[in-house]
Amino acid sequence: MTPDTREPQQRAGAPAVKVAAVTGAGSGIGRSVALTLADAGWSVVLAGRREEPLRETAALAGGAASVLCVPTDVTEPGAVSALFDAVEERHGRLDLLFNNAGTFGPAVPVDELSPEDWRAVVDTNLTGAFLCAQGAFRLMKRQRPHGGRIINNGSISAHAPRPDSIAYTATKHAVTGLTKSLSLDGRRWDIACGQIDIGNAATEMTARMGQGTAQADGSVAAEPRMDAADVARTVLHMAELPLEANVQFATVLATKMPFIGRG
Repeated sequence: MTPDTREPQQRAGAPAVKVAAVTGAGSGIGRSVALTLADAGWSVVLAGRREEPLRETAALAGGAASVLCVPTDVTEPGAVSALFDAVEERHGRLDLLFNNAGTFGPAVPVDELSPEDWRAVVDTNLTGAFLCAQGAFRLMKRQRPHGGRIINNGSISAHAPRPDSIAYTATKHAVTGLTKSLSLDGRRWDIACGQIDIGNAATEMTARMGQGTAQADGSVAAEPRMDAADVARTVLHMAELPLEANVQFATVLATKMPFIGRG
């Protein structure tokens, strides 16, 4: 039989230009994903705590009219609500949330981690991810046609911890539960949810990996990193699937980093 090479049909009433919101868009993976989406023709809403880095991302996108900057602290429910209000006011709908904002927190032994530092990581990585997913879900549920996609930025720490990373590791394991629940609860409304687990993308947050970082055996070693653009291309692939298909979990990592066999 001759294989069917036809392009997937667009859903009735689906917009010609799709709209994405990217949190943590002022640097690193968020910036790389936002630029890749914009280059692929998406209208992109950039969210992050500080306006200046968002403006820098927008400038790198060529200052396109299709890019909107919305300074947002994802730990604040009011700020998150304002973000999705801005998306709806500007575009009338949302097709993709890349739920990316996150923080490592201090790399200290369990007994030295302060309650304040624990809460700061949980508030950003877990509560912030939930608030943004909730805001996107609400908009995707009520828009016409309803539906959309949420991609959560997990981590290979959702599978295996690094030393002295209890807050980060706990939140990334929790993000996996968030992804699964959103995927299940979104079925009725054509809201797909997947997760990308990333290992050692070359960003400001991982600069120390290339210089030397603690290993499970107590040693310190430099680790290979990969270009963040490789992550962005994977997110774009996940984002551009028809809603009838979903990449539930994807792991993208520097090939020679110590993950498989870690410890």
